[in-house]
Amino acid sequence: MSTPLQTEMETLLTAAFAPIRLEVINDSAKHHGHTGDDGSGESHFTVVIESEAFAGQSRLARQRMVNAALGDIPGQRVHALAVRAIAPGDAA
Repeated sequence: MSTPLQTEMETLLTAAFAPIRLEVINDSAKHHGHTGDDGSGESHFTVVIESEAFAGQSRLARQRMVNAALGDIPGQRVHALAVRAIAPGDAA
């Protein structure tokens, strides 16, 4: 079951990148009691996204593109966000 923030991230990323594949994984339970855990159950996420928009972009550029699409979520509303942004045909 998706959390509200997870659903918001999926909506923003879908609008920005029209992904072929998108997984927004809530990792917060794995970090319960750790630094950054605010008790909301929405503090740590992993995003796996595949889109044509990432073709020809460096890993850092892809990360920045995802962060920009998510607005104030990374670093402000979410403590930790791991991103794996790939273009079609990239090695798995």
